[in-house]
Amino acid sequence: MILPEPLQNLVNAFERLPGIGPKSASRLAFYLLRDSSNLGQDLSDALDGFKEKLAFCQECFNITVAGREFCEICADSRRDASLICVVEDALDVLSLERTGGYQGKYHVLHGALSPIEGVGPDDLKIHSLLERAKNSDIKEIILATNPSMEGDATALYLSQRLGGFDLRVTRLARGLPVGGDLEYADQNTLLRALSGRQDMDF
Repeated sequence: MILPEPLQNLVNAFERLPGIGPKSASRLAFYLLRDSSNLGQDLSDALDGFKEKLAFCQECFNITVAGREFCEICADSRRDASLICVVEDALDVLSLERTGGYQGKYHVLHGALSPIEGVGPDDLKIHSLLERAKNSDIKEIILATNPSMEGDATALYLSQRLGGFDLRVTRLARGLPVGGDLEYADQNTLLRALSGRQDMDF
C-alpha cells in the first residue's frame, strides 16, 4: 500500500525512534490520523523547539530549562551536597529519583568510556567532576555507571582519578534481583552477588 506523502513522512519519522519498527510506526501514525482529540496537535506543540527550550545544568550537567544556571536538584538547598552520585545519562537521574531513597546531588557524564567507539575521558564530563571533588566539601562519590564493560571501565578510571582526594569512592551494589531465582541468574550476576555479600543483621 502506498501512503500519502504526509502520512508516510510521519511513519518514517516514528521508525527512526529507538524500539519502533515499521509496524509500530504505522500503528502510531494511523492512531494519530484517527484520533478525534487534539493529541496530534499536542504532540506537535511539545516537539516544536523543545531542544532549544532545554539546557544543561552548569554544575551537574543534568537537563534543565534553558536560561537557568542550575537544575532543580542542584538548586535545592535541602539536598546533601557532600554526596555526589555519578551517572552516565540524565535518564539515570530520573531512575534514581523515582526510588525516593537518594537525597544527594548528581554528576552526569553524558556517556561512558568506549575506546572502540572513540569515546575517551575528554569526551565526557570527567574534568568537571574532578574540579567539583577538588573545590568542594564532598565526602562521598557514588559511581553509578551501568553494569557493562564500558560502565565498569569508566568506574575504574574514575576511582583511580579520584583516589588522590580526601573522600570516599563507592560503587553501586550489584547482584540478584528481588524475587529472582538462583537457577535463572547468569554467571556474572551470581559472581557479583557472591563478591558483594553482606553480613546479616539480627
